[in-house]
Amino acid sequence: MFRFGILSTAKIGRDLVVPAIQDAENCVVSAVASRDLSKARAMADRFSAPHAFGSYEEMLASDTIDAVYIPLPTSQHVEWTIKAANAGKHVLCEKPIALRASEIDALIAARDRNKVLIAEAFMVTYSPVWRKVRSLLADGAIGRLRHVQGAFTYFNRDPGNMRNIPALGGGGLPDIGVYPTITTRFVTAKEPVRVQASTDRDPEFGTDIYSSVRADFGDFELSFYISTQLAARQVMVFHGDKGFIEVKSPFNADRYGREEVELTNQNHAQSQLFRFQDARQYKLQAEAFARAAKGEAEEVVTLENSRLNQKLIDAIYRASDKDGWEKI
Repeated sequence: MFRFGILSTAKIGRDLVVPAIQDAENCVVSAVASRDLSKARAMADRFSAPHAFGSYEEMLASDTIDAVYIPLPTSQHVEWTIKAANAGKHVLCEKPIALRASEIDALIAARDRNKVLIAEAFMVTYSPVWRKVRSLLADGAIGRLRHVQGAFTYFNRDPGNMRNIPALGGGGLPDIGVYPTITTRFVTAKEPVRVQASTDRDPEFGTDIYSSVRADFGDFELSFYISTQLAARQVMVFHGDKGFIEVKSPFNADRYGREEVELTNQNHAQSQLFRFQDARQYKLQAEAFARAAKGEAEEVVTLENSRLNQKLIDAIYRASDKDGWEKI
């Protein structure tokens, strides 16, 4: 079994990723580290992990793990990814893996220098939902793709939440803006060339809380909005000249509805509904990462892919400060 160490007791790890790793066929949680040993021990006991460490450094130095999963605040992702790689551990790091595309260059260097796998935890790219969308587009199910429309919103004004703290890498674009971008790029295998955007910031927190984005992919256009202070909503629609594909709950199916993909033809005379009862994208992510780390052929999110996605997010910020198009 491929052995994961969990670097911190963050909520996303406790609630989503660690249970998925424990449920995976080829990997297991072997250790948990926290700056508070009692918290590490409590989480390790909860998931039957045999080892608990009172510091991150101690776990990285241990031979009880093969890889680390990092759910730390965004501002710490680059630092601890590099430290883990330098310790010879493979790294699965929560998104966004960095706050600027240029920061990913150091991660690529650490990966190559230490001969380890480093991947950003975009669980959606492992989901059968999004692989179905990709295959439908490749098969020409909607003809020529002309427009992609998306939305991802929730409401959170908790001043103690890292999403509302700039120093921790908070903000809507780093947290959820990366999802319409990564999924569109994943299913089309296309890259944007320029972008227009407008962004609003919270006057108290200083974080970006709303963005409306228009990205030009050459053959088609992506338009989406995201917000951390709107009623919760998720949707992605791919519109072509022969039909359209709607992904009903594209990112967090357990919280936003059923995992469904609906294909509708040109005049609405026919539709097909593809249901995925339990896609378990976090489990599939853990299994794919473990196989890739062992040298098996597997599709994972490479750092080069992550850099391209972050370049788009960087350009959205720049475009929000000007009128007109911004090159990516």
